[in-house]
Amino acid sequence: MSSRLTRRDFLSDTAFVAAASALGVATSVTAASTSSPQKIQSITTRRSNFDQQWRFFLGDPPDADKVAFADSAWRTLDLPHDWSIEGSFDEHAPAKGNGAYLPTGIGWYRKSFVLPPSARDKRITLEFDGVYQRSEVWINGISLGMRPYGFIGFSYDLTPHLAPMGRPNHIALRVDNSLQPNCRWYSGSGIYRHTWLRITDPVHIAQWGICVRTPSVDAQSATIIVSTRLSNLGTQDTDLSLTAEILDPSGNVIQHTTTPHPLSKGTGAVVDQQFTIAAPSLWSPRTPHLYQTRCTIQIGDAQIDQQTTTFGIRSVQFDVDRGFLLNGEHIKMKGVCIHGDGGSVGTAVPERIWQRRLQLLQEMGCNAIRLSHNPPAPELLDILDRMGFLVMAEAFDEWRQPKLQTPDFGYHKYFDEWSERDMTAMIERDRNHPSIVIWSAGNEVPDQSEPQGPATLQTLMDIIRKNDPTRLITVACDQIAAEPKAALPAFLEKLDVIGYNYVDRWRDRREKAYSIDRHDYPQRRFIGTETTAPYGARGVYAVDQSDDLFFERTSNNAIEVEQLQKFIQTYDYVSGDFIWVGIDYLGEARWPNKLAATGPLDTCGFRKDIFYFYQSLWTKEAVLHLSPHWNWVGQEGRTIPVTCYTNCDTVELFLNGKSLGVKGYAFPRPGMVGTYGNYPPRAKALQTTADLHLTWDVPYAAGVLSARGVKDSKVVLTFERKTTGIPAKILLTADRDRIRTSPEDLSHITVSIVDEQGHVVPTANDEITFSVKGAGRILGVDNGKPDSHEPYKATSRRAFSGLALVLLQSSGTAGAITLFASGPSLTSADITINAS
Repeated sequence: MSSRLTRRDFLSDTAFVAAASALGVATSVTAASTSSPQKIQSITTRRSNFDQQWRFFLGDPPDADKVAFADSAWRTLDLPHDWSIEGSFDEHAPAKGNGAYLPTGIGWYRKSFVLPPSARDKRITLEFDGVYQRSEVWINGISLGMRPYGFIGFSYDLTPHLAPMGRPNHIALRVDNSLQPNCRWYSGSGIYRHTWLRITDPVHIAQWGICVRTPSVDAQSATIIVSTRLSNLGTQDTDLSLTAEILDPSGNVIQHTTTPHPLSKGTGAVVDQQFTIAAPSLWSPRTPHLYQTRCTIQIGDAQIDQQTTTFGIRSVQFDVDRGFLLNGEHIKMKGVCIHGDGGSVGTAVPERIWQRRLQLLQEMGCNAIRLSHNPPAPELLDILDRMGFLVMAEAFDEWRQPKLQTPDFGYHKYFDEWSERDMTAMIERDRNHPSIVIWSAGNEVPDQSEPQGPATLQTLMDIIRKNDPTRLITVACDQIAAEPKAALPAFLEKLDVIGYNYVDRWRDRREKAYSIDRHDYPQRRFIGTETTAPYGARGVYAVDQSDDLFFERTSNNAIEVEQLQKFIQTYDYVSGDFIWVGIDYLGEARWPNKLAATGPLDTCGFRKDIFYFYQSLWTKEAVLHLSPHWNWVGQEGRTIPVTCYTNCDTVELFLNGKSLGVKGYAFPRPGMVGTYGNYPPRAKALQTTADLHLTWDVPYAAGVLSARGVKDSKVVLTFERKTTGIPAKILLTADRDRIRTSPEDLSHITVSIVDEQGHVVPTANDEITFSVKGAGRILGVDNGKPDSHEPYKATSRRAFSGLALVLLQSSGTAGAITLFASGPSLTSADITINAS
């Protein structure tokens, strides 16, 4: 077995079998297991995936915590599991629009396992990455504790309550998500993240016990301090040695040091070890280089424990005048907020879904993610590290004061008792991730305007700094300069960086934005923790102004977004912003809608038109995109507003070959350089608007609407919108035709309704039926439609704006997987992918 198993390796089928075999853990779903445990082979398998073969029951049967409880009729499943996403939409669901009108309630999980003789005298710990919410865990009928917060990992020491060697142990877990509403967005229900079984010597490295800091970093050298928390839960004092190795991005050991240390029984200690790395490979969005530190405990000649942690070498600074600096270089944060659901899979999200979504956001020009408003799944942070995103990690949506949407059962109910433990867990778990450049202690907490708010903030900041003194702290404040009750100056003064939610919301801040506070507080550091993005469902267009949504018209919303983006991109002292949101998300909706359609990507990961607005603003690649579609049958002669998102100098629009005129804009507008009157060529190109988009009013006629984009006097891009024929065929395309058998992998199959010429029909809503042959299954279906009440776990789906999505996953064995799709009056289609 390899000495370097990654989290992804552990989640693959083959690695799980190898790890379970090496650990000698025989899993069983019956009360009496006859499995024959095998000998532990390697200390590298100190932690194995524990997701397989749980039993689940939706309901609250009495005595389900008891060892003798009969669970043979319960459903058998693998984790992660979100039972809410399996349910039906109901306007009267207790979670209401907050929870996407999906069911919640109470559920139970049970699992049995047998430890091998080699685990004798070891410490056995069960770890949960996340359970939503109010979970209570029993081992062999003994309660280990309750954890109310559903967004953070936790663990229990099973050792004192284990059955004799060779006898089965029984885990029972009750999830209580019945107190509703308790969250302002879709939370899911159940053991929706991974579980792990850890077997260690009584002398071991504690959970989240390695902390890596880089207090001094430049291109020439970096100082690295590795702090390792040791624990001796044994009955004897010991003299140990701790070896720390630094592995470069290629996996080569480049430095190591060994420190002897005595450790008394029943105590712990933190050992600091320091390194200097010459010419380090710095972590950045362009070069997300990752190092590792491997820490090994040795007593005499025996290796007792070993743990490897990934980290990056980089410097972070928020400057009063220059904004955000990474490794001394100014970078504007072009960020989005995201929630934790993955559309049709709910909150039990395979890694591949996040990978694809983040790849699309990077294509859009996004370089920063705000994890709203809670700690994420650990594997998401691993992906963000590897992809080079800048991350704002956030702890809570509520402190002591409730919010209107969760007046009785929000986190405020648990804050006083649990916030220190939950915050500590988040910081200890996540502090080694180089992607995290700033902590957020909360989002829009009403405490910002309350007299006790500054003291609560100080307590949380003290907890963060105790566990990570290297990063600055913010809070996403939505009440700065608000009326009638504003965020208190004493609250804001405590923050390292002031986080503004909707900075342009009040009075003349609509135009002046950050400049008012920049003038009044010249030493303040600014970041836009949340700003408005254009809203709307993919492919749905209003050709007049009759569709007011929330507080303003669509056109007003576009002006608001563009004006603020101009300000943020112009002034360096604003570190950047995070638009709300990057991806449509479940919950925070009003019936009949079940989701919030405010992202450039819908829940399928399909690009909306507004995707290209941000791409034109946030990237240097040439962009040219027209909307709306050009299927307006029966509205011939009606004026259709045509919008063009581009960063070309000028664009000429044509309808059926006839020019409708040339238009252009420039941002930022260039001035003279070198000598008086010397304007660069960009300044001399035609400018017809100060907006960040171009528009034409076009009388509708069927045919071809086309655009030609010119940059530096050359045509660099063309774009067409065609009037299509009627729906005729189904077209299936896969984002990847080869996947792994791991449950963390899958293929996104885009289902397109096309005409006889193969053009997507943008108004098609045909119902499509799916079936699978081979070594795979349908994990979920979706179309991104906000008010669709079709189930996500199904074998059929209506198209929306011409498209639908099928998530195709391996059933765990290698082989071909074929998806068949059919619909009334449509030519059927099939596609084959391979799992290995």
